[in-house]
Amino acid sequence: MADRTPDETPAAPDRAPVADGDVSRETGRYADTPIAAAAERASQVLTRGLSGHLPHPADTRIITVANQKGGVGKTTTAVNIAAALALHGLGVLVIDLDPQGNASTALGIDHRNPDVASVYELLLGEVSLDEAIAQSTAHENLLCVPATLDLAGAEIELVSMVARETRLRNALDPEVIRRRGIDYVIIDCPPSLGLLTVNAMVAAKEVLIPIQCEYYALEGVGQLLQNIELVSAHLNRDLFVSTVLLTMYDGRTKLADQVAEEVRRHFGDKVLTTVIPRSVKVSEAPGFGMTIIQYDPGSRGAMSYLDAGREIGLRAARTTGEGQPR
Repeated sequence: MADRTPDETPAAPDRAPVADGDVSRETGRYADTPIAAAAERASQVLTRGLSGHLPHPADTRIITVANQKGGVGKTTTAVNIAAALALHGLGVLVIDLDPQGNASTALGIDHRNPDVASVYELLLGEVSLDEAIAQSTAHENLLCVPATLDLAGAEIELVSMVARETRLRNALDPEVIRRRGIDYVIIDCPPSLGLLTVNAMVAAKEVLIPIQCEYYALEGVGQLLQNIELVSAHLNRDLFVSTVLLTMYDGRTKLADQVAEEVRRHFGDKVLTTVIPRSVKVSEAPGFGMTIIQYDPGSRGAMSYLDAGREIGLRAARTTGEGQPR
């Protein structure tokens, strides 16, 4: 082969195209591997300001996350949507009404400490909202009223109490919420339709229903909708289903697409465009006392919950008018 002069040296081939999301918006550099792409996304998520900011709602939005069917990603959705909203610059309070206390664990609250003020004492009127609020380790904008094991007996104790269905609503002091800069209150319910869930629905204005993309997805949702209608008719006329989120989506199966199509047909534009993929990382995060956004910020699960939180925030801006930055 004849020697080439430097001018005749072939140009290096162009870099192969990469999938969307593998290019840094700030630098324009390409991520060479999926791991590098995830690391670059994670750095963007965790760098202050790069995740973007959402408008503050004109009034505090109180959202109950409910579905009496267990294992649908209810608590996972509550804590990760809350973390996503906090990362977008909003003040968020999570109220853990599930006696298992999984939301408290995921938000880094030591709810097994007997001295910690909890939602149990809040419902009984023994502590104020200000005293019950704890700071989450997930984000500076994220607060939590934790659940302790005492809450397991609250259903029985509430039965004989005056105004048993409105205990939580009466405890949510508007002055405390305003002073602490809380834009969103997200209430995580137990997987049942008892008095705790009723209290959550009476205290809230909106219901977010997580539905997993599996065969029995809509089983029990009909009963949940009937209960929402009853609460709306007799206890809280402002209550409505505002959001449906598809969780545990596995794009490798036709079943997931069929369930998603059926849910969208039934609930229409209440269903978020974003779907949450089935992910081992999302399941692992609470075991480390973290949200998925802390645990693996570059993962598909983290990015999906960030997108879902942003979609919820922007939907509020469209329907109620964009709030003014604080």
